[in-house]
Amino acid sequence: MPDSASIRWVAAISAALVVVRIATASVVGQPGYTDSFYFTDVAVRLAGGAGLSADFIWSPIEAHGWLLPVPSHLFWVPLPTALAAIGIALLGPALGTFRAAQLPFLLIGAALPAVTFLAARTLGSTRPTALIAGALAGLGGLFAAGLVAVDAFAPAAVLGTSFFVAYTRASAGSMRAGALAGSLVGLLYLTRTEGALFGLAFFPLLVARRTRAAGAAGALVALAIGGLWLARDVSAGLGPGVFARSALLVRYEDFFAIAPAYLEFPPVSLDRVLEPKAAALLGNAVTFAFAFGLLPLIPLAAALRVLGGRAEVRAWFGLALLVLIAQSLVWTLHSTRGSYFHSLAAFFPFGTALAAAGAERLLAARARQVAVMWTIGTAMLVAAISFAAVSEWDRAFNGGTRDREAALDAIPAGPFLAIDAAAWRWIADRPVVVTPADGLSQAACVAALTKARAIVLEAAHFTAYDQLYTDEVRPAWLDAPIVRGAIRVYAIRGVPACEHGP
Repeated sequence: MPDSASIRWVAAISAALVVVRIATASVVGQPGYTDSFYFTDVAVRLAGGAGLSADFIWSPIEAHGWLLPVPSHLFWVPLPTALAAIGIALLGPALGTFRAAQLPFLLIGAALPAVTFLAARTLGSTRPTALIAGALAGLGGLFAAGLVAVDAFAPAAVLGTSFFVAYTRASAGSMRAGALAGSLVGLLYLTRTEGALFGLAFFPLLVARRTRAAGAAGALVALAIGGLWLARDVSAGLGPGVFARSALLVRYEDFFAIAPAYLEFPPVSLDRVLEPKAAALLGNAVTFAFAFGLLPLIPLAAALRVLGGRAEVRAWFGLALLVLIAQSLVWTLHSTRGSYFHSLAAFFPFGTALAAAGAERLLAARARQVAVMWTIGTAMLVAAISFAAVSEWDRAFNGGTRDREAALDAIPAGPFLAIDAAAWRWIADRPVVVTPADGLSQAACVAALTKARAIVLEAAHFTAYDQLYTDEVRPAWLDAPIVRGAIRVYAIRGVPACEHGP
């Protein structure tokens, strides 16, 4: 147990970083991107008693006859939505829908200094070093904006770090710690799908007689939680094509096609399979390096050399490598569009604690001034990365939302089709359905089924709509576009004829 002085220091650091979180939230004042829009949209319905359902269709994977509402979370997992729904149900009228949805994530993020401090102390770091690790993890680095988003970042960071701490005790034979670690794996799986891979860490515990009970307890609890969610998915209509859409796509946009093109086996050209995977592996490795701020990579390597015999350290490095490989080689196209970056949140705080432990050992034999300069330099680097991450979030997402809001007056009343249905559902506050990536023939069928009154195209659109966006081709059932900046709104005339239904 931490002593009273440590508790006071951790509390002070946490309180200071809550102020930083609130300042960050002033920038992250709306969902911003598809994942967060999706979680927030469904959370509103969940808080209102509609369960896990959506009155928008963001991908054909959840279409179910294209009749709204549809069962939600057939691809996503539910914990971020549940947390947001709790905030909305309790404080929505007082804070506003989004701020209420955001509050649970801000509070969870406030626990990062504490869990990182505990992890660092578990690894043998002194109190000052553990406090520094907690402060650095609390700043967030590349995850600074994500930690206040309605998304998986903050829950995954706290759950992942807590798992490695519990795993330390489970590896000493504690059955209770094993069960706790298993529950954390289950919750991590409900936060991010690849969290299920954390369950593989129980296999080494199952091999040794001394830790077999702890490993079995962890595995059984994790399987029970995961099994319950899988049963829900199956009962809600989870189809067999989820894995194919996740792992076997030719192009990422085919994820949004009614009839997607998949990789052929054996492939016509091996380069067609290997090149994207090699590029993803390299790109994700660079993402890992930047997520840990470059400089801490050196003490991370030192920690592996010095502490590599510890079970939780082996688990961290092994799982980090496994997730990198799985994201890059299996979920290749998803990984390079943000999925792998999301995955790293579960590793970041414990990795920071590891880097702090490694740095302490590297600097032990050097002059105190060197250690002080290293610490100041690392803190300044993490702070700079955190500030840059928040600025980049503002640049990447706030402007896009404002552009969409400016186009609302051009969209006829009623449902409409758009590339990012989750985002437009939040912004327009009415049902929205994805423009199928197959093209206009399928869009006509979807529009007829959903009674859509317009197609909205943005500068980023599926390639099958290129000629429509550039006015080269326009079917008779679409009016001439109303242009708002880079957004083009095509009103639908009557009910389009559907030659080949979705």
